[in-house]
Amino acid sequence: MKIFPAPALQEILTATCEAQNIDSLELLERTANAVCYEIMSRFLPGQRIVVIAGPGDNGAVALSAARMMFERGYRNLEIFLFNTEPPLSHDCDEACKKLITLDGIDFTEVKREFTPPYLSNNDVVIDALYGAGVADPFPLTGGFAMLTRYINDSGAYVISLDVPSGLHGERNNGALRRDMIHANLTLVFQLPRLSFFLEDNADIIGEWKLLDLEYDSDKIKSLSSDFMLVEAKSVRPLLQPRRPFSGKRDYGSALIFAGSVGMMGAAVMCARATLRAGAGLATVHSAKRGINILQTAVPEAMFEMDRDEHFITDMTLHHTHQAVIVGPGIGTRDKTIDALESLLKNCHMPLLLDADALNCISKRPALLTMLPQNTIITPHIGEFDRLFGEQNSAEERLLKAMEMAKRYGIIIVLKGHFTAIVRPSDPSGKEYGKVYFNSTGNPGMATAGAGDVLTGVIAAFLAQGYRPEQAATMGVYIHGLAGDLAAQEFGEVGMTAGDISDYIGRAIRLIVTRGELPNPL
Repeated sequence: MKIFPAPALQEILTATCEAQNIDSLELLERTANAVCYEIMSRFLPGQRIVVIAGPGDNGAVALSAARMMFERGYRNLEIFLFNTEPPLSHDCDEACKKLITLDGIDFTEVKREFTPPYLSNNDVVIDALYGAGVADPFPLTGGFAMLTRYINDSGAYVISLDVPSGLHGERNNGALRRDMIHANLTLVFQLPRLSFFLEDNADIIGEWKLLDLEYDSDKIKSLSSDFMLVEAKSVRPLLQPRRPFSGKRDYGSALIFAGSVGMMGAAVMCARATLRAGAGLATVHSAKRGINILQTAVPEAMFEMDRDEHFITDMTLHHTHQAVIVGPGIGTRDKTIDALESLLKNCHMPLLLDADALNCISKRPALLTMLPQNTIITPHIGEFDRLFGEQNSAEERLLKAMEMAKRYGIIIVLKGHFTAIVRPSDPSGKEYGKVYFNSTGNPGMATAGAGDVLTGVIAAFLAQGYRPEQAATMGVYIHGLAGDLAAQEFGEVGMTAGDISDYIGRAIRLIVTRGELPNPL
């Protein structure tokens, strides 16, 4: 699913009207109808609902939805239309005219003075002051800022239409969150906004739900976007079926530099996930003392002993492998960093760096310039900031990731709730490549070893011959889906990294067979 900025969304609306031979008011009614039924599905007719509408098209949707609810028996409605800077948009004016024809409707048009209605935690507020069509980020000021704070402090359940007022659909860095509406639920018109995928805005947006408004699919396909949401239909065509006459070497060999004394669990989880996700062979190179642990826990994997008893000191490639993985549990000793530097100078195979490999590089930053093209790195927030400098927000971190992916020609898997797979460039030669946000996963995956499992899943697809950008995208999605399946079985609190690993095969089967997927959002 593509994620568009406001100007592209307006193009899509115009194209929808032209293709379906409707005018903007008919599309407005369709949108309002979807909003109306979503609210009605959540609240009974006796619920007190206060509608705060602005003068634009977002306000028009709220007015029309309120009219429809009133006609369906929702009579405890109070509607305020803020028209402090006339004129109203054409559609908002038309929606207002229809609304005021209703007998008994509680409607107030605010032009100057405004006394806000009493609000409590028993009330529902529909926020439609401003939508995603605003061209530039802006703070709500003056009376609007005071109204926003009043609503936020009231404890009322807030439903924002399209975006919470004061939040821009794309960039909000430096904006005061206190002057934005803090929604409990955001009803999004057809397509998500970039700002929804950034942790900075989570408390502003609350839960969000896409409303399918049947926008013109041809126009959506024709428009390019730098940001995408990965779904099952994105991953399914990439998964190649296994041939009946095939052997383990047809599915690749992964060499995994992982583990040290006290950290062999990381090697175990990574190796097991690599095999679960379909690699034909997995070899773990680790400290000598790790052999019994590894070969007992993952007997399917081979073990290559380092000359040191306790940690890795040698990363020489003795054989050809289809993927090389470095990092889980290796520590950051000087000899390990030396071994990593030697590997980077000599590795010509697809490479994935995670965990302590990234911490090693942060101790010796010159190693960044040695990364082979299309190397995959999988940092969490702390590892990312150690590598590329402290970032003040998730938005800054994403922009920095895009810059660093371009500079070093690498693929950055920036882990989080909506893990972002940041590609270095695209065939068109644009300044930056695309960013793919993952739609699967859940808070139960915030558990020790989950990152090692992710590394193994991506490694398996690298070993099977998928391009690095494909392996990263597929691996992140399947890892998250396996976590969702594990959460269904064990609950988010009770699941472990091993549970995620055990569900990898079932996650892949679910995608291939078009099974019913858990709701990712």
